[in-house]
Amino acid sequence: MKDIKYSTKIGFFDKLSYGIGNLGFGVAMQCLASFLMFYSTVILGVPGRYVGFIVALSVFWDAVTDPVIGYLSDNTKFKRGRRHFYLFWGTITIAFFNYFMWTINPSYSMEIKVVFLFLLIFVLKTVMTVYGTPYTALGAELSYDYDTRTAIQGYRIFFFLMGLAFPTVVGITWFFRSTYEFPIGQMNPVGYELMGITISIIVLVSGFICYFVTKKYIPNLPKAKSEMEKSKNILKDIFIMFSEALKNRYFSKIFWGYLFVNICAALIGTLGLHVFTYTFIMDNNQIGIVMGIFFLMSLLSQPFWTKYSAKNDKQPSMEKSILISLIGCIFLTGLVIFKHIVRTHFWLLIPILGVVGFGAGGLFLFPPAMVGDVIDVEEYETGKRSEGIYFGTMTFGYKASQAIAIFLVGISLDVIGFNAEIEIQSYYTSLMLGLILCIGSIIVLIIALFIYRKYTLNKDKVLNIQSEIIDTEIVN
Repeated sequence: MKDIKYSTKIGFFDKLSYGIGNLGFGVAMQCLASFLMFYSTVILGVPGRYVGFIVALSVFWDAVTDPVIGYLSDNTKFKRGRRHFYLFWGTITIAFFNYFMWTINPSYSMEIKVVFLFLLIFVLKTVMTVYGTPYTALGAELSYDYDTRTAIQGYRIFFFLMGLAFPTVVGITWFFRSTYEFPIGQMNPVGYELMGITISIIVLVSGFICYFVTKKYIPNLPKAKSEMEKSKNILKDIFIMFSEALKNRYFSKIFWGYLFVNICAALIGTLGLHVFTYTFIMDNNQIGIVMGIFFLMSLLSQPFWTKYSAKNDKQPSMEKSILISLIGCIFLTGLVIFKHIVRTHFWLLIPILGVVGFGAGGLFLFPPAMVGDVIDVEEYETGKRSEGIYFGTMTFGYKASQAIAIFLVGISLDVIGFNAEIEIQSYYTSLMLGLILCIGSIIVLIIALFIYRKYTLNKDKVLNIQSEIIDTEIVN
């Protein structure tokens, strides 16, 4: 009898500790995304074509391994449970390989540097998946209370956003400060070693806090079924379960809506710096201020969206967050058209990016909370819970959206005549940079809005399903 789990509400300290587990993961992931290309080409002197090829392969590998790790985690029967075994070893291995990633000796031969880069990037991304997918799945298992799930995700997203802000807030201002020898701080090799050590320490502290505080829940967490022992073709089973997840009438709406929302986020991440630098002609301090406002509003919005969802339900709250982000993007389009005004009054961007950031807080929060509800439906209909597969599939969608955005941005830059060798772009190019970012974001957000409007699972349905599951278990 498992009825106690459906009334579980997690205390503040436990939710906080779970959320902290996402800090080190987010910092390591975002620093890799932000600094890898510059570090590899400028500090190590590896040709960009080699780095680009390695990164492209690693993105494909990274996306494929998410459902695989999710499946393995779902079917793990170790004493530490389905998730905590991966949290423990994922924390240690991320910290270990992350340090070596940023301390490759530039004096090595080109062949050795390329081999080291290839191995470390692939291994580091793999161990990040070993930690990240089970960690996210754990968030859906810690509580089966409908609104508490959203609150747990709020803590997770809060610390993840802190991790995303780390390269901008700490990386540029602390590790890569300008010196007499290195006026451009990013060219100082010592800064990368210091960054690597700091990231690894943060990973160890945040990962172990999450592990040791939440491991007391292991006896009450769902256990692995016996299907894996009987399976003769695990890869085939993973593909079938991946396909079944995408066919789920509720999950498919979350997945595709999440993919388009993340294309918007990826456009901001990959093209935002170009727009600030070449469209609005902003310096590093100004860029830091406006991006700081964006992340600050995303962080501060988490309590609001959690309470708003408890009152109005998740799907309407998701729609509202998309609409707020849309409004911000529309106003940002106006500033792009009148970019000459922003060039002398950059503060005009602050309220608009604040609005976009506030809406983005909900965009990050609600999809993972919705997935936990979908898994209740899966348990009711099939008798099993596959959090690992579902969240692995979500992460696959996230990474696919990143790849799509990078591909489209790369083509767009060539089409509009962007020239990285000149500091001032033409009027047409600087305008199109901003319009691609804004109009592209508006289009994908509208598509996401229509998709999420078809999501019909609500609190009443989930509570009824949980009640049916409890009644069935009592009878059995």
